[in-house]
Amino acid sequence: MKKKSPSLAVTQQTRCPWAAGDPLYIVYHDREWGVPVHNDRTLFEFLILEGMQAGLSWLTILRKRENFRKAFDNFDPVKVARYKSEKVRKLLRDKGIIRNRMKIQAAIQNAKSFLKVQKEFGTFDKYMWQFVGGKPRINRWKTLKDIPPKTRLSDALSADLKERGFQFVGSTICYAHMQATGMVNDHLVSCFRHAELAKT
Repeated sequence: MKKKSPSLAVTQQTRCPWAAGDPLYIVYHDREWGVPVHNDRTLFEFLILEGMQAGLSWLTILRKRENFRKAFDNFDPVKVARYKSEKVRKLLRDKGIIRNRMKIQAAIQNAKSFLKVQKEFGTFDKYMWQFVGGKPRINRWKTLKDIPPKTRLSDALSADLKERGFQFVGSTICYAHMQATGMVNDHLVSCFRHAELAKT
């Protein structure tokens, strides 16, 4: 009997309803979503991917994630900030990613702005986490419809990022970024990950 890949193993746990069905969603939900991120490269990756998601499903992005990593030099902001028109044309021909000129150019601009924030604050992590006082906000939502698409904090983050030259950083995108990187714990209280992450 063929064994299942351990990376896609599905355990019988109570999860947030949005994670049901696709194995990629389940693994992402169980291992990444809501886990506090303090690594600058990872924060940059999520910032770019959330922008790329605009108008699309997150599952589409997850399916192309490895392609994005290859195409964008493993999300090294120094390298991305140096992309010129030739690289943009190459990315627009890459069927493995989202071939949207505005989003690609925004990623390059965001890399430049990202490096400026790093220079000012020492790390992008320090800049981002100041918006939640340096520790995750633990919410206690009971249903998916209780979870807001944006909050006062994501409004503030969005406004500040835009002021610093970032693009594709509306409040809804910023809140999705905060959820993904664990700045807020938006797992439902019934989900096994809520309690696990609340302890971290």
